[in-house]
Amino acid sequence: MADRGCLAEAEAAGESPALVLGVNPILGWRERLRAGLAGTGASLWFVAGLGLLYALRIPLRLCENLAAGTSSLISGLIFIFEWWYFHKHGTSFIEQVSVSHLRPLMGGTEHSISEPGSPSRNRESETSRQNLSECKVWRNPLNLFRGAEYRRYTWVTGKEPLTYYDMNLSAQDHQTFFTCDTDFLRPSDTVMQKAWRERNPPARIKAAYQALELNNDCATAYVLLAEEEATTIVDAERLFKQALKAGETIYRRSQQCQHQSPQHEAQLRRDTNVLVYIKRRLAMCARKLGRIREAVKIMRDLMKEFPPLTMLNIHENLLESLLELQAYADVQAVLAKYDDISLLKSAAICYTAALLKTRTVSDKFSPETASKRGLSTAEINAVEAIHRAVEFNPHVPKYLLEMKSLILPPEHILKRGDSEAIAYAFSHLQHWKRIEGALNLLQCTWEGTFRMIPYPLEKGHLFHPYPSCTETADRELLPPFHHVSVYPKRELPLFIHFTAGFCSSTAMIAILTHQFPEIMGIFVKAVSMISRTCVDYL
Repeated sequence: MADRGCLAEAEAAGESPALVLGVNPILGWRERLRAGLAGTGASLWFVAGLGLLYALRIPLRLCENLAAGTSSLISGLIFIFEWWYFHKHGTSFIEQVSVSHLRPLMGGTEHSISEPGSPSRNRESETSRQNLSECKVWRNPLNLFRGAEYRRYTWVTGKEPLTYYDMNLSAQDHQTFFTCDTDFLRPSDTVMQKAWRERNPPARIKAAYQALELNNDCATAYVLLAEEEATTIVDAERLFKQALKAGETIYRRSQQCQHQSPQHEAQLRRDTNVLVYIKRRLAMCARKLGRIREAVKIMRDLMKEFPPLTMLNIHENLLESLLELQAYADVQAVLAKYDDISLLKSAAICYTAALLKTRTVSDKFSPETASKRGLSTAEINAVEAIHRAVEFNPHVPKYLLEMKSLILPPEHILKRGDSEAIAYAFSHLQHWKRIEGALNLLQCTWEGTFRMIPYPLEKGHLFHPYPSCTETADRELLPPFHHVSVYPKRELPLFIHFTAGFCSSTAMIAILTHQFPEIMGIFVKAVSMISRTCVDYL
């Protein structure tokens, strides 16, 4: 599936973003409110601290202290705020203010007025293009069914597993693949074009039934009902079979007329997309219902019949089904075709390759024995494959080793991000558990990857440097109740720890000295006497 930006295609088509939102705006508002409340824990503690200071202002005579010029108190509060801001946002507040506001006032704007053809402008544009390519969002090839799986989760837990941003991307996907410029020629397609733009799920379902009243062979109407109204996989499969029957008829008709005009060619592309989507979802239904060999056959036929559509990543569905059959030779054959240096990598490709190499040695692997005799050639190959996979996506091992709880995968993922790690582990954890010792070998070796990667991450070892934008994109794709995995882990500089502690303790001593001068004088004399005694003793 080709990548999608948040609202780029809607704006390019001249449509307002609201037209492509596939969710209820009220639910989106509630979700954003919950996310805001979930992220204000530190702010509440900060407000509580200020309230405590206000309540104690009279017994501690804070107004007199401030009037007397207790600069240490102010410095301590500044550094405490700096520590909180860095912990929350990963950057220094003072540095951000200096760069954003003070630097332009001091004349640091020469880069902003460079000529269009200047080297600096070219470097800036190249950097922006690189950052944009690093954060492409892709359709999850193993995404679940909204009605039969995501909605059932909401019924049980009361939580929304999909974010507003994720569903908006899906709405754009549906309009891209299931509509074309000639929809006005068929009334049912005109209704479905409006249905894909509806925000409210019941309104989309109602529109699908209206399209079926106009044309009982409207394939996209059956697709919408299978995805959103069906509450079980069996019901979804039944509706997809009806969609397949209608889709094949329309596809054959479009093939006969494809050379008549550019409009007919657009119709054929749309009908091809619909047919491929239906067959793929039927294969996924068969996989979920235990008919693995049937699912494998459908996927193989799809890859042979429509080879240009490799962007849909159907091979990742095939890999997972073959692993379930334990057909490891067939898995290796698929990897030999798609694990190529010229093709885009994914967590499924890298970790499946590591799993196959781990399988040959994991049952006899022992850390104690390996430390005594050293690693064999097969074990070295397995460890290198694990290091390669971890470098591509460092978030996956914590989910495979169950150090971090899994959630339902989103409908879109960010390669090398936490969203991709969740999608991979959700489907492939059982395959790692099935191979004896595989998780043990992973646990013993995965952290060694980070000793091979240069730090700071200016360059990678086997892949490009890890992108810095994954955290922001993953927070948009993943629900607010999930704690997003961050790499590299943000560490607070020792200087900030030391300075905040020093200024806070100085401020506290200043307040106590001003409030209780006699007691603090006695305390200082006692401390000096004890220290002098210790020095004399030594």
